[in-house]
Amino acid sequence: MKILFVINNYFIRGNGLSASARRTVHELRAAGEEVRVLSGTNPDPDGPQPEYPLKPFVFPVFQPIIAASGFSYATSETKVIEKAVRWADVVLLEEMFVLQYKTIKIAQRLGKPLVATFHMHPENITCSLGLGSWKWFNRTLLRLWRKYIYNHCALVQCPTENVLDRLRRYHFKPELRCISNGIILEDCVRPQQPPEDYLDENRPLDVLYIGRLSVEKDQPTLLEAMRYSAYSKRIRLHFAGNGPKAKKYKKLAQKLFREGVMSYEPVFSFNTHEEIREMAAKADLCVHCATIEVEGLSIMEAMRQGAVPVIATGRYSGASQFALDHRSLFPEKNPEALAHRIDYWLSHPRERWETGKKYAEKMQEYDIRRSAAQLVGMFREAIDNAR
Repeated sequence: MKILFVINNYFIRGNGLSASARRTVHELRAAGEEVRVLSGTNPDPDGPQPEYPLKPFVFPVFQPIIAASGFSYATSETKVIEKAVRWADVVLLEEMFVLQYKTIKIAQRLGKPLVATFHMHPENITCSLGLGSWKWFNRTLLRLWRKYIYNHCALVQCPTENVLDRLRRYHFKPELRCISNGIILEDCVRPQQPPEDYLDENRPLDVLYIGRLSVEKDQPTLLEAMRYSAYSKRIRLHFAGNGPKAKKYKKLAQKLFREGVMSYEPVFSFNTHEEIREMAAKADLCVHCATIEVEGLSIMEAMRQGAVPVIATGRYSGASQFALDHRSLFPEKNPEALAHRIDYWLSHPRERWETGKKYAEKMQEYDIRRSAAQLVGMFREAIDNAR
């Protein structure tokens, strides 16, 4: 089966959508499927390039914000798109922008079946532009995506039940399938027994947040929670990620330290996958405050390493479905409630360690190989229905 992935930039780093696409392509190829990519060129000229490369598109006015958010757009060159689509048996749309719209027109003319993955809510885009609270605007944008992109597809992959519910409420026409993007099931490197100093009441307590430093990830709620936590003097916060709000969030963190709320200055870093894996395995807790989250692969990978999560619940928070119980959940944008959950887990170290093992085991359900197999079934169904 010849599968074409259509994505603005397949190679850009620090972007969860692109990272998920790369992993999925790898697994599909490992399963014996033939996969090619229609995408903007790799920013690294010495790195691999897509089979069907497109020139980068510089967006007027908003380009600095777009780049800081870890995203980039590609031009929509008709000849390149047509060559790619002619090759394919099925076309997978990873986004809902101009590139995908033009691909749809060409695929329909050539009689090629289309499927899509819902990788982002409108708010994932509008929050960075200061329009996240404009409900009418976000609703309009979702309806436009529905009309011009998704309703032209045979099936749509919804990574979580949260996404599935939203698309149903908006009466999307294609058949909706709840299929996780999946994680690579690397071994849990956290030892079976805690280290010798684990119960030491004087050691620092490591609380980790993995994610882009942006409005919708809402790192300020974790920072504000430190003002309410009984453990603030022992907590050592670590933010692993980069993004458009890096400068602002670092200032907020430094203010807490200067005021004496925390004894350890919060750390900010941009890490490799292996480094993040090691940090998650050593963390006492892993917090996820995102208000807009399709799935949350970063928190899933942390849980695979035995980190107990504390996850925000909200209307568009898909990550909250992974919590084992209410002790790992708090209402979004509520720092007092978050502090209460943090304090509970830090007060119960033995229970926390054993619960971490349960999370590591639970994440086996989201093996990317299983997701890839489900996607293959979805692709075959789309091809059969198009005949």
